[in-house]
Amino acid sequence: MSRVMVTGAAGFIGFHVAQRLLARGDEVVGLDSVNDYYDVSLKEARLAQLADQPGFGFINANLADTTAIASAFTDFEPQGVINLAAQAGVRYSLQNPLAYAEANLVGFLNILEGCRATQVGHLVYASSSSVYGGNTKLPFATDDMVDHPLSLYAATKKSNELMAHSYSNLFQIPTTGLRFFNVYGPWGRPDAALYRFTSAMLAGDEIDVFNYGKHRRDFTFVDDIAESVIRVLDRPATSDPDWRSDDPRPSTSNAPYRVYNIGNSQPVELLYLIQLLEQELGVKARMNLLPMQPGDVEDTIADVADLEAAIGFSPATPIETGVARYVAWFREFYGGE
Repeated sequence: MSRVMVTGAAGFIGFHVAQRLLARGDEVVGLDSVNDYYDVSLKEARLAQLADQPGFGFINANLADTTAIASAFTDFEPQGVINLAAQAGVRYSLQNPLAYAEANLVGFLNILEGCRATQVGHLVYASSSSVYGGNTKLPFATDDMVDHPLSLYAATKKSNELMAHSYSNLFQIPTTGLRFFNVYGPWGRPDAALYRFTSAMLAGDEIDVFNYGKHRRDFTFVDDIAESVIRVLDRPATSDPDWRSDDPRPSTSNAPYRVYNIGNSQPVELLYLIQLLEQELGVKARMNLLPMQPGDVEDTIADVADLEAAIGFSPATPIETGVARYVAWFREFYGGE
């Protein structure tokens, strides 16, 4: 696909995906509202990097603005769409739930309608590992039941998968949902743990460490995420000939629909992540050990066998490499703080 719409292009993952598409010669239109959920200057810096590359166009629009989104589809006529725009964050959903309904439900419906109206060849969209919710069977597999979300954010991401299936079934639009696992790396979000820890440690401030640092996360480096997303885009979902209505697999369908995990499959205890930061930053963390936060899960591990079989790739960047690259970027971008 040579003409691709990337929503959330000013965001962390969207920026990296758009960069890779442009590098291989695709025409990309980025769509983003550049809202103030976190530091707008970081979003603008990402967009400035993209604007320097040939083939990039930008539309400033809110995903929930039905007219603006419809116009974007009509004007650009994308062959493929990568929907990464969303209201993110588990903890923020406890404080501002309406933002999630607007961006993640109404906004996603507008994307689906745009795909239907312009007969898009493949819609790839961000889901989340948070859909596994109260599940304790590890690793998390795409054929596991995901009917017990622990946060509204997780519920909206599960809803996206259901909405996508309905459009795949009704209109034969190929859709693929990607359940991202704890994405980190250069240009990462300021509300993410890695940024908060790095910034606080360099300033000599105390860091809040929930679940006493004992929970494990499947930290996945952003370059691996971007590579996976683009490989998935190039392989539009198809009907599964082995799908059975009397014993249905949740991750496939008789409609052109797929769901994949994207994770490193090498879970890391939070305390180990902090140790790596101490090594890279040359400072000792001052930790405020706290119990588990509402809406959080104890461990996340991705089963990516389906993904690897489908695209011939799975994330594998070691956490030690990824943290070193993140700290190097942080020092450069924030002037050696």
